Amino acid sequence: MDCNSFASLATFKLPSPCRLLTSACCPDKDLVVLLTRLGGRDRISLWKMQGSRKWEVDITSDDVSATVAGLAWNPSGQTIAVVHDSGRITLHSVQDGRVELSLSAHLSLGACHDTPRVAAVWWFPGYRAPTSGVIPDIFKRSGTKTGSALSILKILPLLDPLKEVGGNVTATDLFAFQGTQTRSSQQASIPNVTDEWPSLPVSKDTSIGSPDQMDDSNYRDGDADCASQITKEDSLLVLVDQHGGLHLFLDGSYSLGSVSLPGGLPTTLLYKHPKKPLLLFHPENPGDDLLSVGMQPLSIDIPLLGVSIVRDFARLSSAARELTRYVMNVLAEVREGWSGSSVVTGAKEIGKQWVHSLERRLKEEFGQESPNVALELTSFLATGAASEGLADFIMSSDQTSDRALQKWDTSVTDALTKMRDYANTRIIPALERLHIILEEIRGWSQMPDYVQFSLDTKDITTCLSMVERGIFASAWLATEARKELRAFKQFLTFLRYETAAANMTGETQAFLDFDILEVNGYLMSGLMGSQIDRWFTGSAPQFNPGDLFTSQTPKTLDEALQSAHAALQDPSQTAWQPTIVCMELSHLDRNLDGLVQELAARCQQVFSTASHAAARSAVISVDGGALPPQAAEASAATVCLCVRQRVIYEGNEPDGHLQYLAIHLSSEGRPLLCLSRIPYDRYAGTAHSVEAALLECSTDAADDDSAGSTLDILDVDFFDDEMIVLVYRIQGTQGPVYVATANYTTLSYEKLESEKYVNGPARKDMIADVLQHWSRGHLMCGRVPITKCRRLAACRGGSVSLAVNGRAGRRVVCVLDGDGTTMEVLDIEGDADDESETEMVGA
Repeated sequence: MDCNSFASLATFKLPSPCRLLTSACCPDKDLVVLLTRLGGRDRISLWKMQGSRKWEVDITSDDVSATVAGLAWNPSGQTIAVVHDSGRITLHSVQDGRVELSLSAHLSLGACHDTPRVAAVWWFPGYRAPTSGVIPDIFKRSGTKTGSALSILKILPLLDPLKEVGGNVTATDLFAFQGTQTRSSQQASIPNVTDEWPSLPVSKDTSIGSPDQMDDSNYRDGDADCASQITKEDSLLVLVDQHGGLHLFLDGSYSLGSVSLPGGLPTTLLYKHPKKPLLLFHPENPGDDLLSVGMQPLSIDIPLLGVSIVRDFARLSSAARELTRYVMNVLAEVREGWSGSSVVTGAKEIGKQWVHSLERRLKEEFGQESPNVALELTSFLATGAASEGLADFIMSSDQTSDRALQKWDTSVTDALTKMRDYANTRIIPALERLHIILEEIRGWSQMPDYVQFSLDTKDITTCLSMVERGIFASAWLATEARKELRAFKQFLTFLRYETAAANMTGETQAFLDFDILEVNGYLMSGLMGSQIDRWFTGSAPQFNPGDLFTSQTPKTLDEALQSAHAALQDPSQTAWQPTIVCMELSHLDRNLDGLVQELAARCQQVFSTASHAAARSAVISVDGGALPPQAAEASAATVCLCVRQRVIYEGNEPDGHLQYLAIHLSSEGRPLLCLSRIPYDRYAGTAHSVEAALLECSTDAADDDSAGSTLDILDVDFFDDEMIVLVYRIQGTQGPVYVATANYTTLSYEKLESEKYVNGPARKDMIADVLQHWSRGHLMCGRVPITKCRRLAACRGGSVSLAVNGRAGRRVVCVLDGDGTTMEVLDIEGDADDESETEMVGA
């Protein structure tokens, strides 16, 4: 046999020791993920199979040092789920490694309440049954029911997109070559209250515009490729902790809740039926060896995953979350423009600085111990005669220069205009859309078909009431901003008039062009302290401050509005209508910011409770399987080195599936490879159905360098539905190391006839039977039927790590040496004759 039967894509050095997980290969791209640890911090890097690094990111937050417990690829190959040992899950973009989403799985605590840890993670592709009938969906509804809340949102005009949040750009970001950047993975800041809100990774139903309108139109028109969208949308991310907690995430982000496995035992082998909402698993005791696991699977049936209502509710939850975040971010932008932040000076602060500058001038230069700016300006406005200090300030201060006044004018005008416009065109429409969603959810709460969602009608009604109050408060804010802007313009005109009058010559004349009452009103309630501050400070507006009202004043928002409406309709009170309305509403707390925060917290609780309906519907059935398996005592001379499992579709089987096991073991110092297969279904019994083939770890290829020699198998894994990959060297030597493939479906499997299997055997039982049949001569022991092999150029001794991708069109094997510094990538279907000379690629 030729020792270079398939091609080597690349052999490259790594800049630092790395780890290679079995799930590292991208399912549909020539990419592989490597893990490294520097300074106690885990990092992940994405490499092309040809040996070039695309990106590297730090997955550890600043205050928590985490270790990667596992990773899984989205079936579409666009997202990498990195699972930390603490249960935190970060979804990274394959394009640049940035964190698209971060969520937490609440891991189960053991009996001793020790620190929970992750055992394993999988990401299964989705499945959607073909639509019955022959009439196509010509309207491209994309699963949206006509008349539902989502269908209403779909036809509404798009809300204006949020302001782009850009990070700090460094010289490295600007001038570094593509693929060489090393950066920390950062996520855009979002309100903390929405972090635990269950949501799909991308919500298409929010009616919110995006900078890339082409992508948004594609979503709205439903023009995406159906097959890829189904695989991506209905995928299921499953995480298992060491105390038997199984955590489910639809599309990798929407939490479906947790299921406790029987006996609190974890599983590292999990299989999802491709066409049913069914999970098959094998619990194992961490204290025992790998052979204590049962051959017969246990099953978890999740009925709600088989119907559309879970995804419908997930879409509603995602839309509600995005709309709530939208309102919170718009309010944050408005508040920053008005009140300022640590890096931005607010518009209202300019007025305070002007007042403080005047106070300082009156105190330091004119001897006033406690100057009263409001009194000085009011007196000047009423009499037209300014005090000596005020006149000096108006004539000579930098604060009254044309440039300073123009800056003040621009800042306040922009802030108040944005406040007015955003309240009318962004906040109110977003709250109206949220109201539509909550109305539909309230309808769900009264239907018996949705009882497993645990929707509380009273809680939803409370949320609806808060949305209505938010709409009213937003409209009130827009009115107040318009009023404040008008008064501010009059005040600024007054300042400019007085400045011009103080500096004019005898030949010029200043023209009076302002309303004295408007200016006086701004002096009393705008310059020193604005009424607008009440929309961003104080307690959340409950609109029920009965203790602040007299017996003649309304005690609720409805009463206040009714009273104000009656005043507006009374012809005899025409001149006093604005004053009466303000008196009716003046006592109401109007903190819109606090109201939205409380609304978000209440809605998050409603949707989080309901999202776990799928887990609550789960039914765990052992179907006669032993739990834990009553395994026979194996010989002390038998040691299990590794176990690999694969389930393949087989049309001749009743349920169409077979489970294959590859067990590398040592019996009395003799290395063996045992392969077995059984029908794989929750109803398939294993008694009298286990078939096995026993192989000596040697090859019978006459022209192979290792022919007749005992092989030291370093690693083994299933490649596809026919081939298995082995990494080995000749026993007793330090190298070279070979990679080989062998066909496991064409082996001569023999049925194990045993009467000991009552509830199904454990692996120990199966191995004990295989060895017993072999010792009695009832089972033939062959050699490993290697079809192709290649001698590795990089790995020469020690242990190795193996990751494979047997998907059509990829067909690659990645081998990392024991030091973690050199990796070789092989093309299993490539012809070595066509291979160009392989060169060592530096990192």
